[in-house]
Amino acid sequence: MAPLPVVIPLMVAAVLAGVGSRLPRRVLDLAALLTSAGVIVISMVLANASAHRVIVYWFGNWQPTAHSHFPIGICFMIDPIGAGLAAFTSLLVFAAFTFSWSYFESAKALYHILMLVFLAAMCGLCLSGDLFNMFVWFELMTAAGVALCGYKSEEGQSMQGALNFAVLNTVGAFLSLSGVALVYAFTGSLNMVEVGVTLAQHRLGSGFLCVAFLFVISGFLVKAAVFPFHFWLADAHAVAPTPVCVIFSGVMVELGVYAAARIYWIVFSQASMPSATAIRDLFFIVGSSTAVIGALYCFGQRHFKRLLAFSTISHVGVMTLGFAILDPSGLAGATLYLIGHGLVKAALFIGAGILLHRCGSVDEFDLRGKCRTLAPIGAMIVLGAIGLAGLPPFATSFGEKTIEAAASRAHREWIAAVLVFAEILTGAAVLRFAARVFVGWGASRELSLHGAPHIHTDQETTGRHSQVPIFMWGTMLVLLIAACAVPIPSSVRSGIGREIQRFETPAIYEDAVLYARSTEPQYPEPRTESLDFSLENGGVLVGMVLLAGLALAAGSEEFRAEGRVARKLLAIQMFFRRLQSGRVGDYVAWFTIGIAVYGAILVLLR
Repeated sequence: MAPLPVVIPLMVAAVLAGVGSRLPRRVLDLAALLTSAGVIVISMVLANASAHRVIVYWFGNWQPTAHSHFPIGICFMIDPIGAGLAAFTSLLVFAAFTFSWSYFESAKALYHILMLVFLAAMCGLCLSGDLFNMFVWFELMTAAGVALCGYKSEEGQSMQGALNFAVLNTVGAFLSLSGVALVYAFTGSLNMVEVGVTLAQHRLGSGFLCVAFLFVISGFLVKAAVFPFHFWLADAHAVAPTPVCVIFSGVMVELGVYAAARIYWIVFSQASMPSATAIRDLFFIVGSSTAVIGALYCFGQRHFKRLLAFSTISHVGVMTLGFAILDPSGLAGATLYLIGHGLVKAALFIGAGILLHRCGSVDEFDLRGKCRTLAPIGAMIVLGAIGLAGLPPFATSFGEKTIEAAASRAHREWIAAVLVFAEILTGAAVLRFAARVFVGWGASRELSLHGAPHIHTDQETTGRHSQVPIFMWGTMLVLLIAACAVPIPSSVRSGIGREIQRFETPAIYEDAVLYARSTEPQYPEPRTESLDFSLENGGVLVGMVLLAGLALAAGSEEFRAEGRVARKLLAIQMFFRRLQSGRVGDYVAWFTIGIAVYGAILVLLR
């Protein structure tokens, strides 16, 4: 069963490519739904089967023999975290197909084919045990993602967003390939475990390890949209079809963080012990800057899909901070946060799709007070804001508390302040949007120094719609319910934390990949926090409401009359908007600067 999460979607996509143009739309939808559902089931079976021992599947039966430990074949290395993320990916793809059942009337077989190829690539990335093939799945993700982003190719904005997506991710991919080449040149292998063992057995200069590590993960950092590699993400989200945005923000971006963590723990963790502090400090800088800047960008948006895209960037920073602690509990918290955030963000993007379906726009000021009849949708968007703020009963609350506890044990208490800042701003931005659109509070035009750019989003469905089909609002409701942490038993949460231990050392993978061991290494039990509504939660809720209220009042004539405070805030806002220029050359320049700065930090701190 090991290769089936990749093989099945690719085979169905190939069949649809051959006969899809002659099939009715509902047959295409049903085939896509059944395929993604099948991948969910298979991935969950694999996650359960790998609970006690890593599953290694060698393609073509090319595997190490008793006389040679050197792995020359290509393998899938399946553990509960990788298989669980493959199941989670399939779940969000299933949700996207369910939502598009009544939404995307213009979808042809090409849409279903690209989505299934995208699913196969993401599952391959989660399960791969080979460095080069992780790069291959990364590139397949990029190719399918670019095509989906530019699906409405007749529109200039759509093509511009797809171009930014393609160029930035391709530049990052070339650098990743260079890093893989450096590692291969020294170790003579591409198997992740073999590379990790070889690097650990030889004394290498920390400079070589730092450069190789930074190069290998650079492409995945672009996919994760960390600062300053984040500029492409909002441009892509603004123009991509809503079902595609569900996958982009719900899981694709998070897989960039997962890939970086998987590569570090299996390949570089043992060899880079002298540089562990430098790597930790680097990711503290990356995570905190991404969380803060993403939150500031998010709060300054009027276009709902761009607002959600920047909130994704901010929350990726939170997950990166969990990884940066280099502690099992921190990784467990990041994993829980990833699951909760993915479900909440998918639900919010479906809410944006519903607004496009009914009103033809997602602009906060264009829709002011026009969606009062969609009060249930507004209520669900408010619940989504609470989920983004990391408040109970959402899974993001468990993740946040676990990360904060791990940070406290690592004497990094300041991480809690960064998390609270990001959650208040992103939650307040969504709450402000809901209050203006569904209640009619606040000004009818934006307060701006030079006039904010108005981003037009074409209606993705045809005709005038007087109601919201159950496939839309039902999917949104189910995702929000799933995002609540109440139904997650403590044993499951502890299991997530325990299984994340498999990242801590490649020894457990050596047992499965290279040779048999009589005993398996024992790991300390990671801690996961319990659900409670603490004083911090109350502060986040109050801060989110107050900030949203201040933003709604900012457009009033009384506030405009004050002038000074408003103009200072607007000057900061306009500065950040100018950085998001939409020109791909600017974004490549920021990528180059970012790689140079992060490399310098690693070299100086090692």
